[in-house]
Amino acid sequence: MSLHKEINFETEICEHLAANGWLYSEGDGAKYDRPRALFPDDLLAWVQATQPQAWDAIVKNHGSNAAETLLSRVRDQLNQRGTLDVLRHGIEMLGLKGKLPLSQFKPALGINPDILTRYNANRLRVVRQVRYSQQNENSIDVVLFLNGLPVATVELKTDFTQSIGDAIDQYRFDRNPKPKGQAAEPLLSFPNGALVHFAVSNREVRMTTRLSGTDTVFLPFNQGDHGAAGNPLNPHGGHRTAYLWEQVWERQSWLEILGRYPVAQKDNKKQIKKIIFPRYHQLDATRKLQAAVLKDGPGGKYLIQHSAGSGKTNSIAWSAHFLADLHDAQHNKLFDTVLVVSDRNVIDTQLQEAIFDFERTTGVVATIKGESSSKSGELAAALSGDKKIVVCTIQTFPFALKEVRELAATQGKRFAVIADEAHSSQTGEAAAKLKAVLSVEELQELGDGGEVSTEDILAAQMSSRASDSGITFVAFTATPKTKTMELFGTLPDPSRKLAADNIPAPFHVYSMRQAIEEGFILDVLRNYTTYKLAFKLAHEGKEWDEKEVERSTAMKGIMGWVRLHPYNISQKVEIVVEHFRQHVSPLLAGNAKAMVVVGSRLEAVRWKLAIDKYIKDRGYAMQTLAAISGEVKDPESGPDAFAECGTTLNPNLKGRDIR
Repeated sequence: MSLHKEINFETEICEHLAANGWLYSEGDGAKYDRPRALFPDDLLAWVQATQPQAWDAIVKNHGSNAAETLLSRVRDQLNQRGTLDVLRHGIEMLGLKGKLPLSQFKPALGINPDILTRYNANRLRVVRQVRYSQQNENSIDVVLFLNGLPVATVELKTDFTQSIGDAIDQYRFDRNPKPKGQAAEPLLSFPNGALVHFAVSNREVRMTTRLSGTDTVFLPFNQGDHGAAGNPLNPHGGHRTAYLWEQVWERQSWLEILGRYPVAQKDNKKQIKKIIFPRYHQLDATRKLQAAVLKDGPGGKYLIQHSAGSGKTNSIAWSAHFLADLHDAQHNKLFDTVLVVSDRNVIDTQLQEAIFDFERTTGVVATIKGESSSKSGELAAALSGDKKIVVCTIQTFPFALKEVRELAATQGKRFAVIADEAHSSQTGEAAAKLKAVLSVEELQELGDGGEVSTEDILAAQMSSRASDSGITFVAFTATPKTKTMELFGTLPDPSRKLAADNIPAPFHVYSMRQAIEEGFILDVLRNYTTYKLAFKLAHEGKEWDEKEVERSTAMKGIMGWVRLHPYNISQKVEIVVEHFRQHVSPLLAGNAKAMVVVGSRLEAVRWKLAIDKYIKDRGYAMQTLAAISGEVKDPESGPDAFAECGTTLNPNLKGRDIR
């Protein structure tokens, strides 16, 4: 085919889907119902084939208007509840005894023959050149339907004539869901239109779940190219983006995605504010994890190295949700409970909210905060009961791990432990257990201001005892330590021990480079200025030299005192604030921000207080926020402990989390 022509690109995609279980005909566009944004033939055929008694009841009640009544009712429900909810839970109609399902997704335990029959009857259809608007004759290249309901739109561009940016701009400028002075476009509206919108070229894929005119934000849906952004060369030749229609839109795959992955988040008024759709690396990691656990059975260890900006909270929530429902080939549940370990109030709250959203069932998730009189009793009740998922913080993690091991050993229960990359202070039960098994070098690192993390605790616990055959460990971290990699990494040859030619690697990687290139995090090194250089620039080339001191291990304690000395901090604060005020603050229409990175939480507290004092003394109209984990006790700065949500450190938060 000629790669230069978009029409041929479109034909290739549609014909591939048609050859692999999708319905497709070149004349289908004429059958599209513009006002309702439905493909009526498929919706009616689905109901008639899978629920003949319900259809007979509709015909009995409405006669020749049965089809029109059903289609109008579906559109009305889509407008009221959103596409995702209608697709998953069906609709109610007068005269029907129960709900009328509009799709059938494969359940976790797929042994009911009636459900499997309905699942196989799902009608996936690809329609090209859909003239969607009642106001004009604009057409969208491709629309994907499930049983007549729109689930995705696609704008295609070939790299030889236009880039993916042109497809994105087409959505932003020419696909406005609410044109000024005109009626809303139901296919493009949120949340009652298509669930996701793809911009696709030969090389790249991007997607969004909400079209908002020029404010629309598209996220990458690329595989990554050897640690970088984009997609690798197609090993079979052809388009780099062929994975989208060959793998993601493959019939079983696409039905699983629609049934299990998208999550509707609601605001305080119970209105849908956002739909979460997985990015490619999230889809890939969670699917590969499930496949590996099924293949290996309980007792495996998996290290998922996902950079900041990867959407790790959602990835952990999906993983917990899927592992909790995982069944083997004999239809036996693989895990009794999934234990999720997180920390820091913000992340912990986000994680709990995500897991509750994904589960969509009340009573199956328990959160252990250790606020009761007995942490161990609280954990024992949750872990030995019927809770599918238990969430705990790093402070309660040692109790949870002990309980999990006891239940696995005495009752044969099987658990999956998912550990988030979390950090805590050097005090308490977690730190005590950790310090008991640390090496001299690791203890010295803690003495120099390091923190205890779930990664450290897991590594220490794993090193100090035999393997846990009934417990699967999944560690999420952006920057794994050497010990973590050795314990949780995947060996190229699992039958051999660790060796120079058999070095463990992460089970799955979303690299920092890819996150930077995709725009999810900033490359801080591009704008990094050391204090030494800033000092030199501000003092006409005068050198600030402490090399001799830094080279002496014996002087580290003294230099720590120097770094925390009020005078030393105040001098640096002046340079930082004035540089920001003069060179950074005017940028981005006066909305620019800056971040100061220091060596410890104690330094963060003292810097925050010093900056606040400097700003107040000079009457500058600036505000600051300090992000720290846990609490910091610093009698020199105040009698009470400092916390991220505390009124002393971040008073403007008024007790809320930093989000």
